[in-house]
Amino acid sequence: MEAIALNALVRKETGKGPARRLRMAGGVPAVFYGPRAETTPLSVNASDLFKLLKKREENVLIRLIIDEDGEKQEKLSMVKDVQLEPVSRRLRHADFYEISMDLPFTFDVPVHFKGTPVGVENGGELQHVKRELKVSCIPANLPDFIEVDISGLDVGDQFRVSHISRMEGLTFLDAGESVVASISAPRAAAVVTETEEPSESAEPEVVGRKTAKSES
Repeated sequence: MEAIALNALVRKETGKGPARRLRMAGGVPAVFYGPRAETTPLSVNASDLFKLLKKREENVLIRLIIDEDGEKQEKLSMVKDVQLEPVSRRLRHADFYEISMDLPFTFDVPVHFKGTPVGVENGGELQHVKRELKVSCIPANLPDFIEVDISGLDVGDQFRVSHISRMEGLTFLDAGESVVASISAPRAAAVVTETEEPSESAEPEVVGRKTAKSES
């Protein structure tokens, strides 16, 4: 999987004041950390980071180019967490987690559904229960998506994680019984709940039969 480059500067100042000034100048306070990395405060360009986040569905790997007093080093990472301003939705803070090519990592991989279920053609309703699956693998084995063929599902059927064909180098972390998609029965027609007291001349009530309300 190709990694996208993102420039970052080591922050010399931390705290609310410097962070606020950084945001006003078009930057975002950030931090880089991981199992083999020392926690490092960073600043990144808000516009550049926003472009990366638009690709978030794809588990973007980032070549973080860290500049410290003119000395640069590259670190492979992923965006672990992002904080947004509650009203403006502007970027407030970002966490970058170090990724090692030889160590497995937990990823959320999008599910792509293939085919039109038989049950939908028979009047059933398709329910997408999971649109992402949690997997563990080294970055080299990370798929862009997991394809699920649901064309054979009929009304009442469920497609579970255990039904997905095994993929080499990939471990599914969701329980095998977890439902990915299902076909529910068609919704019953709306039932009229308004009732009225039967008159003496009304026909005897028949179970399962409804009588129309007479006009006055």
